[in-house]
Amino acid sequence: MADWETRPASAADAEAVAELRAVVLRADLERLGRYDAQRVRQRLRDGFAPTHTWVIEVDGSFAGSVALPPAGDARRLEHFYLAPHLQGLGIGTAVLRGLLERCDRDGVPVRLNVLQGSPARRLYERHGFTVETEDPVDVFMVREPSATARAA
Repeated sequence: MADWETRPASAADAEAVAELRAVVLRADLERLGRYDAQRVRQRLRDGFAPTHTWVIEVDGSFAGSVALPPAGDARRLEHFYLAPHLQGLGIGTAVLRGLLERCDRDGVPVRLNVLQGSPARRLYERHGFTVETEDPVDVFMVREPSATARAA
């Protein structure tokens, strides 16, 4: 696995995350007939909140992002993007594992949505996420906190 770390995001990271989002989601959005080059970037810009967002860096360079803001009695996993050339190396799994361990310790569930047919769904299922609902575009998933982690 490559040498990686996370750092708190800042407002200055919004454009890099918006560009990465457009690259990472393009194939799935095109398959669903929903890709719009401007809209995919603008939706990120409109919802970017650095407060609960981290930038993933590999060898000191921007490689991805992940956000975990509060959402009622849960946390919401969003803006989890990793540069395509770094996918499949275990970085995303390690980042996700760390976030889920924190949520387990806090005893809070984690919710997310993933595009229909996205290969990312398998990653989430491997980490205990289950389907709550779905529609023609999105699959809404939840992961309850691990009782073992809370007891530790």
